[in-house]
Amino acid sequence: MMEELAKVGATVTELRFALDTFYFLISGVLVMWMAAGFAMLEAGLVRSKNTTEILTKNICLYAIACAMFLLVGYNIMYVDNTEGGWLPTIAGFIGGQAEGADHALESDFFFQVVFVATAMSIVSGAVAERMKLWAFLLFSVVLTGFIYPVEGYWTWGGGFVSKLGFVDFAGSGIVHMAGAAAAIAGVLLLGARKGKYGKNGQINPIPGSNMPMATLGTFILWMGWFGFNGGSQLLVSDAENAGAVAKIFVNTNSAAALGAISALIICRILWKKADLTMILNGALAGLVAITADPLSPSLGGAALIGLLAGGLVVFSIITLDKLRFDDPVGAVSVHGVVGLFGLLLVPFSNADASFGGQIIGAAVIFAWVFTTSFIVWFALKKTMGIRVTEEQEYVGMDVVDCGVDAYPEFVSAKN
Repeated sequence: MMEELAKVGATVTELRFALDTFYFLISGVLVMWMAAGFAMLEAGLVRSKNTTEILTKNICLYAIACAMFLLVGYNIMYVDNTEGGWLPTIAGFIGGQAEGADHALESDFFFQVVFVATAMSIVSGAVAERMKLWAFLLFSVVLTGFIYPVEGYWTWGGGFVSKLGFVDFAGSGIVHMAGAAAAIAGVLLLGARKGKYGKNGQINPIPGSNMPMATLGTFILWMGWFGFNGGSQLLVSDAENAGAVAKIFVNTNSAAALGAISALIICRILWKKADLTMILNGALAGLVAITADPLSPSLGGAALIGLLAGGLVVFSIITLDKLRFDDPVGAVSVHGVVGLFGLLLVPFSNADASFGGQIIGAAVIFAWVFTTSFIVWFALKKTMGIRVTEEQEYVGMDVVDCGVDAYPEFVSAKN
């Protein structure tokens, strides 16, 4: 009898291991699909002459993130680090499977690596239309292989920030605000696009080339976010965790929906128009804000978070434009301003978080990523340069960097 019970117990354990591993992998696939969302969103919000180049950036940054996180990043973030420390170990690859783990080590790596790529995708949109392709790709190597993994160790990896009462369930600060901090450093050194700002505070709108593509990208991101937040529960193989995942899905969806509605209403009040780009960013803002803790808030609380985030992002985009900070896709507002906002809301519904811990954690993440990113961008600027020439910017990055137009009007061929 005891032997049979032991076999049943072992079978149940194996089934739970398999189910949680599969759930982790599928969640990672959903987050990986967000790379397509970022690519479509950014391609839709830039001018047609820069479309091929922004798509090239997005697929290459994903490949670089996967390579660098495999080679060194995952090890820096998670392997053999001191609990509560600040200096990570530096070695290669992902280590070995721990005994009694709930899922396969490789599934954890796969889920984590797509988060790294998400952080780097945020940078891509903010510096679009005037940054050199190869400077951007070299920066991607440093961010995904070193800058992000270090702050990841301090937080999710058990480092000193995690001991301060800091809670960031799925990465409002660790992923989104970090990406925005790197973007801010790049934009400050890069400057605005030619013609964006005129004399006497004049702001000249530069509309995107493809609103259907931008809308598709937002829907893809919205879908992928269920893996982003839902997968961060880590387990689904028992009633408690399965119920938590279900609530996370509903809260995530509600925050996005109310974010879009909030932006729609504010645009109507301000301009008597329904500004699609603001509505798209409103939905994304709701998603970013709820990411800090999609489980603890009530269903109504999650909707309120989305409502506030959708309004905040509209005013943030307007304010940054007045400050002559040129962000073609609104990435810094969506991921930086709203990412911080999401972190600061966590203590209202989660007793494990403290306002002091959230503020210190956010400050540490921003200071580390901004400072190191600024140093790297500055070094690139002084060596190979980070900005294209005025003539190249006028012609468009598709021709300059890729030699392929995304939307060729006609192709002539000789017999």
